[in-house]
Amino acid sequence: MRTTTYPTVNEANQAVIDKISSSTPFLVDVAPAHHVMEALGERELLHAGPPIAYSEMTGPMQGSCIGALLFEGWASTAEEAERMLKAGDIRFKPCHSVDAVGPMGGITSMNMPVLVVKNKAENNTAYCILNEGIGKVLRFGAYSEEVVERLVWMQTILGPTLSKALGQLPEGLNLNVLVARAITMGDEFHQRNIAASALFLKELSPYIVGLDIPAEQKQEVIQFLADTDQFFLNIAMAMAKAVMDGARTIESGTVITAMSRNGRDFGIKMSGTGDEWFTAPVNTPEGLFFSGYSQEEANPDIGDSAITETFGVGGMVIVAAPGVTRFLGAGGFEDALAISNEMTEISIAHNANFSIPTWDFKGACLGIDARKVVETGIAPIINTGIAHKNAGVGQIGAGTVRAPLACFEKALEAYAKKLNLID
Repeated sequence: MRTTTYPTVNEANQAVIDKISSSTPFLVDVAPAHHVMEALGERELLHAGPPIAYSEMTGPMQGSCIGALLFEGWASTAEEAERMLKAGDIRFKPCHSVDAVGPMGGITSMNMPVLVVKNKAENNTAYCILNEGIGKVLRFGAYSEEVVERLVWMQTILGPTLSKALGQLPEGLNLNVLVARAITMGDEFHQRNIAASALFLKELSPYIVGLDIPAEQKQEVIQFLADTDQFFLNIAMAMAKAVMDGARTIESGTVITAMSRNGRDFGIKMSGTGDEWFTAPVNTPEGLFFSGYSQEEANPDIGDSAITETFGVGGMVIVAAPGVTRFLGAGGFEDALAISNEMTEISIAHNANFSIPTWDFKGACLGIDARKVVETGIAPIINTGIAHKNAGVGQIGAGTVRAPLACFEKALEAYAKKLNLID
């Protein structure tokens, strides 16, 4: 990254948001993680959020670790996996440290297929694992036999099929175009991705059908994509990561470039402070629960998926997705409108690339400004899935959560010290 001096914070922030709005993210491949991420090797796992040790992880993230060891064949039973993890036999890194993001637990191992998104404007790349669907899935801490079998199918069938299909597109899949279309169809790209997922299937299915692979594999892949309404979430996450990392080439200003949670800490990064994490205790999301579950069973907030809100979508533009407002506990459309209007108070501008019909065609929020967050006391709101606090259960609902204000206060204090404004 290069360092450029700007006369004022506002000018630095404008340079950052110009990078965001001029980004050109393309989905170019799906590949085994260790083929494209050299930093990820044997006996190593990536996790969501700021750095954390296995002993400090909450139940669902620990469950995801167990499932990953079973998937990789590093352990043959859950008990053996847990012993290895407690003994320190597995190394950990945050996804964000290696150009990646991971939903919920974020656990990523070497043979899991990852989406490869290239921001051609800045020539940088970001990665994210594939979406498994909802319910009992690895990212929510489940690790039963069906979970591991699905992961193996994704490794051997889904990933290679998508890679071959994307290989038929000379430039890859233009994600700006797809997101611009889907946001007019009611998606906000965190809790609602049904339009974008359908558009993704529409774009790729002709290429899948034409592949020289067994017909039953084509059918399986197309059916899975058709059934998985949230499939595009992980693509949106990798897209947002590629865009926000590209914007971090401007190493000045107070624009938030990452927000993430590990179940214990909520962490942010800011353009003027580089790779440093600023953390505070994470909050627990509130929302609606699947039958048989309640708020008391909810795990504290978790996952890298808040990169979507950092990018300006998700909870920031809940007004774009009236179909999910009640599911997220927002009440109704007027409540959703009020939330998005509130989020503009902590944003620098609107992103004209993503025009929202239900918001008088305003663009998505652009550039969360830490100064505005602290000045107004308005914390970014995040749409999120809710995991059961115990390992092995999985997703139990969905809702919203606020970022803790202390993260933003710490970031501004650090930046003021960097500028020699305070001792």
